[in-house]
Amino acid sequence: MIAILCPGQGAQAPGMLAPWLELPEVAASLSALSDAAGVDVVRHGTQSDADTIRDTAVAQPLLVATAIATGRALLGDSAPAVAAGHSVGELGAAALAGVLSDADAMRLVAVRGAAMAAAAAASEATSMAAILGGDAGDVAAALESHGLTPANVNGAGQVVAAGTKAAIDALVAEPPARARVIELQVAGAFHTTFMVPAVADLHAAAATVAPANPRGVLLSNADGAPVADGEDALARIVRQVANPVRWDLCMEAMLQLGVTGLIEVAPGGVLTGLAKRAMKGVPAVALKTPDDLAAARDLLENAA
Repeated sequence: MIAILCPGQGAQAPGMLAPWLELPEVAASLSALSDAAGVDVVRHGTQSDADTIRDTAVAQPLLVATAIATGRALLGDSAPAVAAGHSVGELGAAALAGVLSDADAMRLVAVRGAAMAAAAAASEATSMAAILGGDAGDVAAALESHGLTPANVNGAGQVVAAGTKAAIDALVAEPPARARVIELQVAGAFHTTFMVPAVADLHAAAATVAPANPRGVLLSNADGAPVADGEDALARIVRQVANPVRWDLCMEAMLQLGVTGLIEVAPGGVLTGLAKRAMKGVPAVALKTPDDLAAARDLLENAA
């Protein structure tokens, strides 16, 4: 059983779509996805610089479009046996699983990205930082003492804290014992209460969508649970904007389901990197360029 993974914000890189445009079907898909979102993901994925694609309103549509287009290049019209996405990657996973049409996923991610950017701009200065290593209890105590939220619990000894910029600066200056703290280049404190205004905007947009039930197992960032109902899956994606991502629980669920291999759609690498430490022994392929499709197809064909 192979799980298809869709990466979240931060995985984007300048020029990442250039090699994929050499595949006519991917180029056509990306053009249609750009039209649906009202964001030129082709231009941003080939010409825009790192600062431009760091903008939440650009990064999120770019990532979801890339996940859908490269996922379709691998799977065709088939749905994954198991699908999961990290943060905004949940919209890509929902599209590949058949919960959302590709066009609806792009319309929703355009609203999500713009709303989260607006919420970040409207609040006091906020930020996020990755905490690598350290004792879990010490890390939790440090976050509580600074009034920070564990916005992403990624497993493999990685937690991303979020909150005010002042609190993040204090955490960087005084990290937990045996831990490294790296401030992230993001626009705000995602997956915290600072994003509540964005939830309202996304909820209104989601009300215009008629989701279907997943064609396969779709895992939720809320608790790693398989979600069988399309309405529930969409509601969870909306709520997740202002709630922590529990990727650690998603990986635990994949192990419990008996997943025998992982394929991370483009821009792959982050989630397969976490899995190498938290899901040891499970083979993984990260799609970075079309050259990686052969290995991914081989993994699919030889799935137990």
